[in-house]
Formats: sequence, C-alpha cells, structure tokens
Amino acid sequence: MQASINHPAIVEPGGVIGVLGGGQLGRMLAMAAAQLGLKTHSYCPDTPCPAEDVSAVFTHASYTDEPALAAFAASVDVITYEFENVPAETVAFLTSIGATVRPGAKALEKAQDRLFEKDFINALGAATADYHAVDDLASLEEGLNRIGRPAILKTRRLGYDGKGQTTLTDKDEDLPEAFQKAIAFAWDEIGAAPSILEAFVPFEREISIIGARSAGGEVQLYDPAENVHRSGILKTSSAPARVTPETARKARSVTSAILAALDYVGVIGVEFFVLKNGDVVINEFAPRVHNSGHWTTDACAVSQFEQHIRAVAGWPLGDPARHSDAVMENLIGDEVNAWRELASAPDACIHLYGKRQARAGRKMGHVTRLKRSA
Repeated sequence: MQASINHPAIVEPGGVIGVLGGGQLGRMLAMAAAQLGLKTHSYCPDTPCPAEDVSAVFTHASYTDEPALAAFAASVDVITYEFENVPAETVAFLTSIGATVRPGAKALEKAQDRLFEKDFINALGAATADYHAVDDLASLEEGLNRIGRPAILKTRRLGYDGKGQTTLTDKDEDLPEAFQKAIAFAWDEIGAAPSILEAFVPFEREISIIGARSAGGEVQLYDPAENVHRSGILKTSSAPARVTPETARKARSVTSAILAALDYVGVIGVEFFVLKNGDVVINEFAPRVHNSGHWTTDACAVSQFEQHIRAVAGWPLGDPARHSDAVMENLIGDEVNAWRELASAPDACIHLYGKRQARAGRKMGHVTRLKRSA
C-alpha cells in the first residue's frame, strides 16, 4: 500500500509546485513559480510540450499510472492543474494518498460537465442560458420544442475552442445529421456523446473576470476584460471592458459567490454574456488560469499566473490592480510567423509558447499591447 503523502500548508521558497498538464498555461505557471523562488515539477502524458522547456522536473506518464502519480506526489509540496480535463479519477487518487490538490476535486467535477456546471450556477441564483440535457435524438427534439431556435448543441464534456458544438437555426431540417455532427467530437475523444442544448443569448458583448481565492478565504478580482472570438477561439481580450460599473459589480459578485461555493483555492476564469440592460449571464467557468487573463502578465504588478502560484502555495494574494490598459491578441496558427514585426513594435509584449509546429486553430503565442492608464 502506498504510504500517505504529507504536504505542507505553506510552500516556502525553494519548495516544489506539482502541475498536472504541460501546455502553455503550465509553462507560464512554471515561469511565475520560478520568479517566486519556487520550482515546478510538471506531469503530462504528452512530450514534447511547452512546459517541458521551463520546468525543473518533468514526468512523462499517463494520468492513470498510479505508481508514477504516487512518485510525483511524493516529490512535490502541493499539486495544481493547468487545464480542467485532467481526469477526476487522477485527482481522487492523489487526494486518497494524502496529497494536497488545489483547486480541489469539486471544481473539476462541476467544470468538466456543462450540465453539472449550469445546475451548480443556477443553484447559486446566478443566470445562465436556458438549457436542456440531450442524450439522443428524441431529447434533442424535446429540447428544441421547449427552448426554440436558434440554439447551440454542445457536448457536455471536453469541448473547447468551438469543438464539439453546432448551431441549430430555423433552416436546420435534418436533425439526425445535425445531432451526429455535434456529437462526433465526443465520440472521437471519449467514446460517448451526452450533450446539452443551450438557448441562444442575445448579448451585446462578452466579458470575463479572473478571480483568485486563498486557502484562508481571501479573494482578489482583476478588472473585467472584453473578449472577441473568431471561429470559436478567443482572438482578443481588452482590459478594461466597455461595461458600466454596475455591470462590473454584478460580474464580480457572481465570481466571488462561485469561489466561495467551491471552497476554491487558486485562480478561476468566469466568462459572461452582457445583455443590453447591463445584466450578466454566465457562459462558463474554468478552474484554472485563463486565456482571457493573459493580459495581466504585462498590465498588472501581479499576473494571474503568479496569483495562482501564491494561492496554491499558501502565500498572501497579490494586488490585482491594473497599471495599464491592455489588448491581448492570440497568435493562432501561422500568425506566429510575424514574431519579428511584433517583437519590434512599441508597447508590445510578445509571448511565444515554444510549440514545434504551427497548425490551423492552434494557439502558438500571444502579444499584449499596452497603453499606460491615466
């Protein structure tokens, strides 16, 4: 039987942060940890990966490899994750041997399934799009009769950057074909196809809040950012968002409520639709550092990545105040080839992820353009 792991409540300089996942978010977490005098041990099934270049230690193993996970847990002081699709069973195993995983399993449970996520948000009294569980063609037809069109059919699990979803409009006549198109991603990835039908929200703009909560319950929230998507992929995030103080207050209040209800430790990203009357409707939340918070690295004294490391390591949270206005633009696919021009542009901060191959739809880096706040 595996000996129990005892992780410290506070990770002091020189300690080791374990990170499940090795993508660009893990890479940026490792860089932020190093700035605080902490080391990072990244664990990921894939290699090569962006975090591999900057982590002090890297383990290449499956998320179901319990001996490898146990050795990983024994080598670090606390464990976190850089994306929400780490298997819940992985976190359950690590917790069962005494490892400290922050954020905890509850956040993963809610965020990994869009139906559970919306049920959880509505139970807090916060608004989401109207929705209907879809397990087969009959329940899809039932949902469309109740919700109407246009509506969006999404896989409940694993969909990201526009994958695993399709829009159903008044012109859709072949529902079986639309259903098969929407669930194809889920079948390919997980061999199952539970889905959710969501009503279309007539929003004016999309915003997000990056929030953080410490183990002691301290909460810090960054300014709302305004997001623009292209083909389902985030293209730009601009801070501050063009919203009223009251709209910003509503979004902040909901974010704080989610953090408290999850007993959350770490950084979270919460996406909102802003309606014409200024009300907010939650689209989704991500229990991790978030693409729409990349601007904080260059426009704030304490970035979302440092804030997350502070939280999971038991340190005091930092000041999230913005010292500059910022527009963050993702470099997608071949756009990264403009790195020379971007690197020479004034007030532009370029971040490349070290990915070997540029592919259509793949995030290769980002550039943040700053304008000093008045």
